[in-house]
Amino acid sequence: MPGEISPAGKPTGSTTTQPELRASHADRDRVADILRVSAGDGRLTAEELDERLEVALSARTVGELAALTADLPPISLSAHGVAAEVKDVLRIEQKWSRVERVGRWVVPRRLELDLEWCDVTLDFTQAVIMQDTLRIDLDMRGKTLTLIVAPGMVVDTDALMLEHSRVRNRQTPDPTALTAPTTLRVELVGRKNFGRVVVRRPRRTTGRWSLRRHSALPTSDSTRSLN
Repeated sequence: MPGEISPAGKPTGSTTTQPELRASHADRDRVADILRVSAGDGRLTAEELDERLEVALSARTVGELAALTADLPPISLSAHGVAAEVKDVLRIEQKWSRVERVGRWVVPRRLELDLEWCDVTLDFTQAVIMQDTLRIDLDMRGKTLTLIVAPGMVVDTDALMLEHSRVRNRQTPDPTALTAPTTLRVELVGRKNFGRVVVRRPRRTTGRWSLRRHSALPTSDSTRSLN
């Protein structure tokens, strides 16, 4: 059943865990989810999130994990360990430092970005998506906004005003995209001054690239036929 998760990463109302007890993989994952959701709510900066995640993944005891979320409020999580409640509006105001939403972050119904000279990455490939449309109200000056999408996701930039900027849609043709239903429609509105908006799929891993390259090479029989 869904329930609130305490700052220590345990369901509220459960027996208090001794801090010296060894942490499990599930304990580390729960705390990592709390940190990611809290960062999405604006309670942690990108730098703080990176620092705490690094400690969480190497923590040995539940006491070490509890210290990472002691200054954060309890968060409502689903039975699968991800945030169950979707925020209507999430506003991010930032200058000069990088903004990232990656991994299992919770996609709000509307995202307001007020940014100056910040590189921004929104990776939707593992995000928790509980609605079919996301409106992004953009007021961004400088640098690059990168949207990483999965099959079935559509990004509409027609309503975005560009000044000394350009949109690059690097989505490669995907045979499954022709039959897959639309899982998320992202509507970009507002303005982008000086810089780029890049829409692309996840980068191919080394293994996939090697496999594709190997399949493209001629076989020994075809090679002999050419000689």
